[in-house]
Amino acid sequence: MGRYSRLHEIRRMDPARDYAEILRLISQYEFPWDYRQGVSVAFLRDYGVPRISVLLDRTQEFERAGQKRFDDTVLIGYEMAADGFDSERGRAAARHLNRIHGKYSIPDEDFRYVLATTVVGPKRWIDRFGWRPLCAQEVQALVEAGRKMASLMGIDGAPDTYEGFEALLDSYEERMFAYDPANRRVANATFRVIASWYPRPFRPLVARFSLALLDEPLLTALGFRPQPRWAQASASASLRLRARCVRRLPARPGRFPSRPQPRSYPFGWRLDDLGPHWARNRPLEPLPDERDGAVGGASRPRAGEPGSGGRTPAPGPRRRARNS
Repeated sequence: MGRYSRLHEIRRMDPARDYAEILRLISQYEFPWDYRQGVSVAFLRDYGVPRISVLLDRTQEFERAGQKRFDDTVLIGYEMAADGFDSERGRAAARHLNRIHGKYSIPDEDFRYVLATTVVGPKRWIDRFGWRPLCAQEVQALVEAGRKMASLMGIDGAPDTYEGFEALLDSYEERMFAYDPANRRVANATFRVIASWYPRPFRPLVARFSLALLDEPLLTALGFRPQPRWAQASASASLRLRARCVRRLPARPGRFPSRPQPRSYPFGWRLDDLGPHWARNRPLEPLPDERDGAVGGASRPRAGEPGSGGRTPAPGPRRRARNS
């Protein structure tokens, strides 16, 4: 397979119909590492909003079990998209996600903002640091996936274009970004998780590198000083060098999709394992399109879904893929 073969394939797809497959190709083959970084930075942006970070700080999930909280966020997104958002696996993950959020009184505009970060964040990262920019079909697939998430979670007012999501995100941040001690505490807990993935002598460098990639409004809201220009330039240059190297590598083979490698679940996970323990005791509510008796997707439980008794196995040892 040539380096641009999947791009040619994606350009022949219809994002309105094939958005789930395009998202799979983006996140598992074309830009697996970059997509994860874009989503990670997107969630960091949530901490710049006191109304959001105060709630996250109050739960103490990041302080007590930061790695699990990080893994759960990645895995719920993976479960929703792995077989398609309208598969029973995807819909079961959406019900579980709604069960977790149902305990809290969260304004709709906060839900729309968090949703916008998952659309805008990956695009901005990949366009800046990916081995190629996203094509129009890929951008619209992110939009369609965001709109599907909104539908499954009952979030009204989701934009139907990327420009709409970007305007929503920028206007919300202009109004809502502000410093609060809770912002700093939740951000520090997250950075501790990220730094723990590296040998101890490198952790201060990892922290500085991470901060150097964040924009000044976000840093100010989180209570961090902007990093020196040399640190910003070095971080950006190193990622652009990586992009040039990845561009020259062969395409990731179809038999080696990039899948989550959760540190919290080395032997696999059930859907009920994801999220706070108390969520298991809350009832599952029907999705918005199920409340009138219409149910999308297949009806047979799959491994990893509540009530199925199955477990999604952790990815086993595999040959290192040549494209990252």
